[in-house]
Amino acid sequence: MQITLASASPTRARLLRQVGIDHQIMPARVDEDAVLRAAMSGPDPLRPRDLADLLAEAKARKVAGRGAPDLVLGSDQILALAGEVIAPPADRNAAADQLHRLQGATHNLYSAAVIYEDNSPVWRAVGEARMTMHSLSASQIEAYLDHAWTEVAGSVGAYHAEGFGAQLFSRIDGDWYSVLGLPLLQVMSFLRLRGSPS
Repeated sequence: MQITLASASPTRARLLRQVGIDHQIMPARVDEDAVLRAAMSGPDPLRPRDLADLLAEAKARKVAGRGAPDLVLGSDQILALAGEVIAPPADRNAAADQLHRLQGATHNLYSAAVIYEDNSPVWRAVGEARMTMHSLSASQIEAYLDHAWTEVAGSVGAYHAEGFGAQLFSRIDGDWYSVLGLPLLQVMSFLRLRGSPS
């Protein structure tokens, strides 16, 4: 049994390697903005956790449709502040604005994983973490970005909590692997039942 990771994320690939899950990488190249716009329009928009699941499935489905063998793992992450989805910042100014909104508050990270086999979904899970950020002044936010911007550019929330961004937080509750972008323990449990290709 072979696993194909439908993601270009080096962090997700590293997590799979670190726990001994052999895999190949085939990025899905899904237009996430278009998927989110379609899901959020209309009278009944999806909840943030369901959006994460939708994006993860879109990635797995696309790569499975290319004829990837055996199991295809799609994964995605959504940040929500009081139920509002916060997209990755487009530039440093947008990152500063996001951090200003997130400071002093608690937001949620939802990391979804969907596994396809024979062009059909066979398993899915959504992990969650609650992230409480210190109160930060504008000058503290700018000093943080002076140090970390190159590392966090394009990252949801404009932080890497596993690195320098840890200093921004007063509390993190929930699934740590979901903070990193993959509900790894749930994935491993599924593969254990199936027979992991490690």
